[in-house]
Amino acid sequence: MVVAVAVAVLVVVVVVVAAARVDGGGPSRHRRLVRIDLPSEETRMSTMTNAEFPVLDFVLTNYKNFNARATRDALISYWQHIQGGGRMFWAVAGAMSSAQLGITLAPAIRAGLIHGLSVTGANLEESLFRLVAHHGYKDFPDYRYLTKHDDTVILENRMRRVTDTSIPEDEAFRAVEKIAVPMWQQASASNERRFWHEYFYEIIQAVDPKDYEGDVDACWLLAAAKAKLPIVVPGYEDSTFGNIFASYVKTGELNATIAKSGIEYMADFYDRYREMSSTDAGVGFFQIGGGIAGDFPICVVPSIKYDLSQPVKPWAYFCQISDSTTSYGSYSGATPNEKITWDKLTETTPMFVIESDATIVVPLLLRALLECQANPAAADALIAKHLGAKH
Repeated sequence: MVVAVAVAVLVVVVVVVAAARVDGGGPSRHRRLVRIDLPSEETRMSTMTNAEFPVLDFVLTNYKNFNARATRDALISYWQHIQGGGRMFWAVAGAMSSAQLGITLAPAIRAGLIHGLSVTGANLEESLFRLVAHHGYKDFPDYRYLTKHDDTVILENRMRRVTDTSIPEDEAFRAVEKIAVPMWQQASASNERRFWHEYFYEIIQAVDPKDYEGDVDACWLLAAAKAKLPIVVPGYEDSTFGNIFASYVKTGELNATIAKSGIEYMADFYDRYREMSSTDAGVGFFQIGGGIAGDFPICVVPSIKYDLSQPVKPWAYFCQISDSTTSYGSYSGATPNEKITWDKLTETTPMFVIESDATIVVPLLLRALLECQANPAAADALIAKHLGAKH
């Protein structure tokens, strides 16, 4: 793309007009100056940014204060961290996979904007469900007005409601169970042990493409599996397939030890963290929601420092999107600077809290980052232009 040079231009066109003399003489040539004002630099820049950076330009232009400002600043800092050679680790709680966050999460993984993940067992499996059972999902836009009887009918229809959508029991849970259980049984027979996500990495890549119902490009689990991203799934027992696995252990059909424990996840994460933080810029921490998905991995830094008594880089960036409040000792709602006292962050760590809905904020933020990734130099120029203005 050609970027116009920032100069004011006045084009003077000399038009040669043939005209006849009124005195009856022969034709003569008269010159007429025509003034053409080309679009200003600001207009040209606006046209360029609207076409190439629609979301980035929108955020930079409109997000000035409050949570909007926090979103803008977190976005700029994230991009600068990546530009400086840093990496970013994501913690994903809530029902983000059911909410189809993979539409922007998967492309961000493929673009190298995300380098590791901590997810709940539910988010892990529900990314798979969206791929193989998307047509069976049913939405309930008016869920706030459902009665207890309405929800009982949903249950009887073998649907499992998640706010305004619902997961189909047979097309999702039972269909994937037919793939997962034989895999677990084989692992039990051979005394093979794996981390929970490793089983799902295999399952998602074993699904026949003809069985896809969802958009394969929007499946973040498949993108992560292909990229071989490091993942931790703390508390995976608290998920549908964690429950299914436990039931087979109870009946003696599976050996519980084929799924590595949370303690083993943490022990392995020591090494994964060192790998991710090996660049000069280190690795940042981007958190959606609260709970164990965020609490588990962020502890790796003080654990290496105090429990292993080894040197370790602190997290290089922190952002949390949450509507949790700081009250009654809530860790999910605690301000980031509280983490300084636990040696997870430092006073120089860029810290952001966006008190909003992640299903609204994250797609905007990731889409803007993808725009930056597509044309870094132009994105940097646009950011610098906005930062130079009063804001």
